Amino acid sequence: MEEIQSQSDNYRSSSSSASSPVSKFPSSNFYYLRKPGSLRKPISFEDSPDWDDTDVDVKVDEGRDTVIPAATTASPSLSKLNSRSTTSPPPPPPVGRKISGASIAWKDFTVTIKGKRKYSDRVIKKSNGFALPGTITVIMGPAKSGKSTLLRSLAGRLDDSAKVYGDVFVNGSKSNSSLHYGSYGFVGRKNTLIGSLTVREYLYYSALLQLPGFLCEKKSIVEDAILAMSLADQANKLIGGHCCTKGLSKGEKRRITIATELLMRPHLLFIDEPLYHLDRSLYKPFHIIAFKLFDEMPNRECSTHIFSVSALLMMVTLKKLATNGLTLIFTIYQSSTEVFGLFDRICLLSNGNTLFFGETLACLQHFSNAGFPCPIMQSPSDHFLRAINTDFDRIISVCKNWQDDNEDLSSVNMDTAIAIRTLEETYRLSADVAAVETMILRLTEREGPLLKSKGKANNVTRIAVLTWRSLLIMSREWKYYWLRLILCMLLSLCIGTMFSGLGHSLLSVSTRVAAIFVFISFTSLLSIVGVPAQLKAVKIYACEDSSGHSGGFVFLIGNFLASIPFLFLISISSSLLFYFLVELRSEFSRMMYFVLNFFLCLLVNEGIVLVIVTILQDTFSSISILVLINVTMMLSAGYFRIRSALPELVWMYPLSYIAFHTFSIQGILENEYNGVSFAVGELRNVSGYQALENVYDVSPNEHSKWRNLMILSFMAICYRVLVFLLLQFRVKNNVSLFGFLYCKKKINVAK
Repeated sequence: MEEIQSQSDNYRSSSSSASSPVSKFPSSNFYYLRKPGSLRKPISFEDSPDWDDTDVDVKVDEGRDTVIPAATTASPSLSKLNSRSTTSPPPPPPVGRKISGASIAWKDFTVTIKGKRKYSDRVIKKSNGFALPGTITVIMGPAKSGKSTLLRSLAGRLDDSAKVYGDVFVNGSKSNSSLHYGSYGFVGRKNTLIGSLTVREYLYYSALLQLPGFLCEKKSIVEDAILAMSLADQANKLIGGHCCTKGLSKGEKRRITIATELLMRPHLLFIDEPLYHLDRSLYKPFHIIAFKLFDEMPNRECSTHIFSVSALLMMVTLKKLATNGLTLIFTIYQSSTEVFGLFDRICLLSNGNTLFFGETLACLQHFSNAGFPCPIMQSPSDHFLRAINTDFDRIISVCKNWQDDNEDLSSVNMDTAIAIRTLEETYRLSADVAAVETMILRLTEREGPLLKSKGKANNVTRIAVLTWRSLLIMSREWKYYWLRLILCMLLSLCIGTMFSGLGHSLLSVSTRVAAIFVFISFTSLLSIVGVPAQLKAVKIYACEDSSGHSGGFVFLIGNFLASIPFLFLISISSSLLFYFLVELRSEFSRMMYFVLNFFLCLLVNEGIVLVIVTILQDTFSSISILVLINVTMMLSAGYFRIRSALPELVWMYPLSYIAFHTFSIQGILENEYNGVSFAVGELRNVSGYQALENVYDVSPNEHSKWRNLMILSFMAICYRVLVFLLLQFRVKNNVSLFGFLYCKKKINVAK
């Protein structure tokens, strides 16, 4: 403890938290790949663009849609801002394609979301900051501190319920709305990928959806993205693997998600938690306290330096992108020491308040000036989160009765609320605030190059791409598509053999009606096997639509066209197998009507599945509700009790008219028994309509079977129109039914 206290005194000896404490920094352990005896300081304010003094000659690489700076003059000196600052050494030479980044600054930025917080709707409170080309700016803080809200608000990705106050400037120009399409990239926290495609296939289809132009240009862009994210070795591997091979790791999937956004060659890249799920230890700060409490670790130094190779590889890759000129802004909960050393600037949040904004080394000095110096053998991010995370108060309450003879728990007894107030007040009175305000003023004095919207692929191209991609997915997803085909054929074989040998007498009519009812009802029920695949398709659409790469109409048309060959394959294989085993009429026109009728049944049921999946967005709930819906439709279809005898309220109106089973079975029976007569004795004949009169409700009109087909077609269209409306409301706003009801309940409780 004496060694740590002496080191803290060295930290406090610096005159200002805005200057980088390089000369007094204890060692180079905090930074990755440093040369012995040297320490590279983070990029300082000198690296910011100055539109007054800087002239940039640009060269447009035709066909690549890339602007490459040819020559730039020296940046203005930091001495204008802070006379005590030192000059940063030149950054390492860039690797790969040069990217024209953009500066972004936010001033007096406040975000309010109704019901988001228990005591206040203000999620972000008057935040100031900026990000410069070629740098990494990190938004750090504990859970529910406003990190993701700030990131999404800067990218224009907040819901309509959120209200934003303050100004955002991009290259000096005030941005009143979301950024233009293609000028920025946004990577969410979750990876929504297609496991049945290879990395190269997935990126190539994404490029076809996003970019206009020729195929050869898009292929070169895809290869550039693969190289930029270090995915060359995994380019031809299936993302999700299959029965014989293992899928890609979480780190590789995370890099694929980022590579998808790099296809547009954005100037700004926003990433929400790039290390999410890459290193579980990074998201469990309590393990450090546990090691101190129980004293079970033989090597205490190693306990606070656990890091993930995947996380480090991810950050080194992002650092390479930044050195090529891209402006990177991302959130992070916690990082290892090695990862922390790759950051350029840090924005530290707690409960929406900015506790610090500046260079990473200056943040260490800031904590030291506030009375919370970072111990030598502790990760800076661990120390920051320990000081401002209110969850540690629960640990204090557990440990308050423990005797700490060796003073190992002295740091645990810190009051988090007091630490937050102290850090906030220290930052408010420090020179860092004035330096940030001055930098924002300089960035907004004069407008720089405008970020224009890039072209999109037309809707016809997108529909063709989505259709072909869906067909490729269906051909590889054996669990959800080919297994359903096999199950339908097996079920048809079982039903057909069970009702075989009925003959064509009057006594066989009721039994044949039962066979047709069982076939239509049970094979339609098997559509729930495809719920996981449909849910995955909806999630992929939501991800692509949020980035402007797709749309509800494009998604529905592509999904519909892709499902036609597969559903027709099921209908023709299953229906023909059943048709001949049950010995229905052997005329070709009647047989094709049966196939077409069953095909439309599958289309209608597929629409019902899409509606339920879009509303609930949960596999178990969707399957449960679909089973209930199908059983209810079976009961009201008119087989267990003839339709004319059903109770009018609910069962007759509207359930029997909503159930597609009703019109499908009616059409099949009319197709089978119209024009047929049965001899009763030697003098009397009974028509097919009379034979069905007491078994099932059918129409005597010989053309009514086509009316039933029209009704089934109308149902298929209506369900897809309903899906389109739901996609606009539920999926576009990223709200499921349960989430919607939960938010309503939360708002009412808050009131």
